[in-house]
Amino acid sequence: MQNKTNYSLLIKQAEILLETETDQIANMANISALLFNNLENINWAGFYLYKEEQLILGPFQGQPACVRIPMGKGVCGVAAAERTVQRIKDVHEFDGHIACDAQSNSEIVIPLVKNDKLIGVLDIDSPIHDRFDEEDQVALEAIALIVVNSLQ
Repeated sequence: MQNKTNYSLLIKQAEILLETETDQIANMANISALLFNNLENINWAGFYLYKEEQLILGPFQGQPACVRIPMGKGVCGVAAAERTVQRIKDVHEFDGHIACDAQSNSEIVIPLVKNDKLIGVLDIDSPIHDRFDEEDQVALEAIALIVVNSLQ
């Protein structure tokens, strides 16, 4: 898929949005809105926070979502448990996929870790199969790192 996203501009906008704010919810809310309004062919962008040994819905843009995701379950739970980026071409082929939105066909999930402590995940869904490529992953990991670095 050919992306038309100007990631260098998007990364700079993320840095500016978060440069003077340390509140986790405020920063995640702004990044969710930034991504949702600037990425093409996505239908959900947001965060799940690691609390009570599970992922709990945080700030997001898009349709209502699953509230709690067990560690190791679904794309988000696997990304969090393994602390690895999950870039899924077709979520329907992902063993144990949790279908919060039936319109989603591909997904990228980036774990948020600070000082070896899991904070949560950045989750982005698309109605397009194979929406996310290496360029998306690198840029979204950079934006996730901006979020992590903004937290105290």
